[in-house]
This record gives sequence, structure tokens and C-alpha cells, in this order.
Amino acid sequence: MKIISFLGLIGLLTFSTVNAQNVEAIKYEALHEKIASYKDQVVVVNFWATWCAPCVEEIPAFMEINNKYKDNPNFKMLFVSLDRPKLIDKVKKFISDNNMNAEVVLLDDTKRMNEWIPSFDASWGGNIPVTIIYNKGEKKSFHGQAITKFELEDEILDYLK
Repeated sequence: MKIISFLGLIGLLTFSTVNAQNVEAIKYEALHEKIASYKDQVVVVNFWATWCAPCVEEIPAFMEINNKYKDNPNFKMLFVSLDRPKLIDKVKKFISDNNMNAEVVLLDDTKRMNEWIPSFDASWGGNIPVTIIYNKGEKKSFHGQAITKFELEDEILDYLK
């Protein structure tokens, strides 16, 4: 009986490890480079945090869109967590609990907010959620508030044509 319980525990731990997503903490320059590396794709970049209610509310819609288009080689979704780096375990748990299967990075650059926020869009005042859509390396739209699933999908479809 102990052997079966032990094997079950090992299986559970293995399953959890396989499903745990690696979350890289990066500086804003590296984030710009990462976005630029997807130069042949439509890239949806969503800035969010676990403590932001509107951010959390829109994630299921983003996941629906990601699941619908993730196999399209011309599409990429990237979530940028603005949680503090010391909360990375909380972010990983949130990702797992909410079945977030898109790439997630943690922006570790809170001391330079006045520098990196306008580097993404001059009109951005620092609020979240923010969604920026790039098409083939060029910024096409900036959404400084929550965006609906239908607005997001309509815009993505315009660029995927």
C-alpha cells in the first residue's frame, strides 16, 4: 500500500512539473528584443498582474483566443506580468490555476518604470491592463484598458489576412 501511495505521489509531482510553466524574469530591453524576434507574426502582448482585477477578468477571453490561433504559425500571444519578482511563485501558481498556456514573462524593471512605460507607447500612463498588438514587427494598436474577446479577435483577424 505504501508503494502505491509513493508511486502516486511521484506521478502527481511529475505531472505538476510537466505542467508548470517556466516564467523568465527580464528587463524591458530584453522584452523589446523578444517582441522584435517575432517579426513575421501577429503578436498580442498583454501587460497584466495577478493583483489587477480587470487583468484577471480578461485572461479567460485571451486564453480562448490563444487556444483558437496558437497553431497558426503567424500568431503569437505573450503575457507580461508586472508582479514583483519576489512573487514569481504566485505568478506561476496563477498561470497553472488559470490554464495559461501562452508564453509568460515577468518584467523585472520596476525601478525604471518612467523609462520603459513610454518605450512601449508614449500615451501609456502606467495603468493596466494594456494590450499592444504588433504585426510583422510593427506596432499596430495600443489598448490602454481591458479589451473584449470580440475586439481582440477582430483585430487579430484583420492582421492575419
